[in-house]
Amino acid sequence: MRRKFILFDFDGVIADSFDLAYEVSRIKCPHLSRDDYRRRFDGNINETETLLTHTTTCRLDIDFATEYAKKVQSVRPFHGMPEIIEALAREHTLIVISSTTTDVIWMLLDTYGLSSCFAQVMGNDLHKSKVKKIRMVFDTYGSDIADYVFVTDSLGDIREAREAGLDAIAVTWGFHNRETLLRGKPFRLLDQPKDLHEAVVEYFRKNTVTA
Repeated sequence: MRRKFILFDFDGVIADSFDLAYEVSRIKCPHLSRDDYRRRFDGNINETETLLTHTTTCRLDIDFATEYAKKVQSVRPFHGMPEIIEALAREHTLIVISSTTTDVIWMLLDTYGLSSCFAQVMGNDLHKSKVKKIRMVFDTYGSDIADYVFVTDSLGDIREAREAGLDAIAVTWGFHNRETLLRGKPFRLLDQPKDLHEAVVEYFRKNTVTA
């Protein structure tokens, strides 16, 4: 049987980091509401943040990644995710595709005892487009697109995954709520980490039948 690949967003899927990310964003843009910040993830966060930062009263001398890295060690994984990731890693190849920097993600994965579960981490320093990073994964690992799925908590990620040719499994415990995620028409919408393993099995079974 061919190896299957699960591409994970990091913040909002593995790491419970919304509150910290929002706190740091308000250092840069004090006027920013929680709902406004969530809406930045309707698309690629790098593009929406750049547009909004330069058209509002935000401080251009503040670097989000630098400020975020100072406090990120307080971020913990969502309850139940470490066990699910360990189980999935025994059967699949796991890769992180994120807008957080690569070194910060590896540091947190190591803190959570999960670094050995992931074959690769592709952060914002590698490329700002998740479409490009997904295609880099295809170039590196080959195989059929039917052997890949993206797990995310944001509408923007669902849209980027689809542009790259992938379907997504969306989770509601992160940055976007159920209503927002449904706009992207994900393969499945999950409310609890314990349901992720079954959704992955169902996804790859469906793709095997239709391939």
